[in-house]
Amino acid sequence: SNAGKLALKKSSSRDVKQFGQQMITDHTAVNKSATDLVRKLKVKPQANDTSASLKKGGDDNLAALKKLKGKAFDKAYVEHEVAYHQAVIDAVDKTLFPSAKNEELKALLLKVRPALVQHLEHARHLQAQLGQ
Repeated sequence: SNAGKLALKKSSSRDVKQFGQQMITDHTAVNKSATDLVRKLKVKPQANDTSASLKKGGDDNLAALKKLKGKAFDKAYVEHEVAYHQAVIDAVDKTLFPSAKNEELKALLLKVRPALVQHLEHARHLQAQLGQ
């Protein structure tokens, strides 16, 4: 998670830094599971509108975050994490899971979904704190 790495460098908040570290750790683990599954199934991940839109959102967000610091950085970072996790959960529920033909892929999506929900709740909690 590049945004998480940026949060470790730029955030002035201990809670935001801890959240950033958790995003790095958890997203690295999920990416590894997905990569391992892709290798095992010998499939080539297909680019699609959903992944392209999430990637573009992530790239645009990084560019914007690099220009901010202090509380402005914290607020923008956490706001994006709320929106990003909501978008990923929606993609899992509405697109990825319904269209998955492979049982192992379905199992992986089911396994990571609770963590996504937990990240979303954590980000919302931080957002409420920062809004005070």
